[in-house]
Amino acid sequence: MLEQILDLVKQQGQQSVVQNTEVPNEKNNEVMMEAASTITGGLQNMLSGGGLQNIISMFSGDQSQGRNGILGNPVTSMMVGHLANNLMKKMNLSPAVANTVANNIIPGVLNSLVSNTRSSDPANAGFNLNNLIGELTGGSKAAPQTSGVDFQGLIGQLGADTNGDGKVDLSDIIGAVSRQSQNQQQAQRQSGGGIADLIQGFFK
Repeated sequence: MLEQILDLVKQQGQQSVVQNTEVPNEKNNEVMMEAASTITGGLQNMLSGGGLQNIISMFSGDQSQGRNGILGNPVTSMMVGHLANNLMKKMNLSPAVANTVANNIIPGVLNSLVSNTRSSDPANAGFNLNNLIGELTGGSKAAPQTSGVDFQGLIGQLGADTNGDGKVDLSDIIGAVSRQSQNQQQAQRQSGGGIADLIQGFFK
């Protein structure tokens, strides 16, 4: 699932970065790597901080709003601000260019990610919330760590909970996933590699 996210970054980056004359060509890959790192790191931080419900909410939101719905999600706003700030600090892009790139690439990738994950089209079979959460919390594509929970199935349940009565109780699940994600981040800091190596290798 992480590879699918990186593919989406590369697709969105064609227009937002590669064809953007205000982004120097020699920085194209760096900008896309930073965008990919922002998205994967942002999702991982959300999971480790107990924000699983926010992520599931993003995937179960009103799809009729499309990109506009994604733009209104606090997860998106956080990632856009983080990416724009890093593009200014690390790559010396002007505030105007950094904000334009961030506001184009982050919502575009997240919108496609959500749409493809909710799609029943066999072509999008690789997009699965169970795999995404599993890989971000230290599992593999073959054996994602999801605490025995079908997150992909929860998308439909939470999306149908239009009255917000909260009958789908996620508190125990959130705690378990948060601990898994914290352990995964700690292991990455100690040994290096992991998602960062995957991103770097993908954009070479």
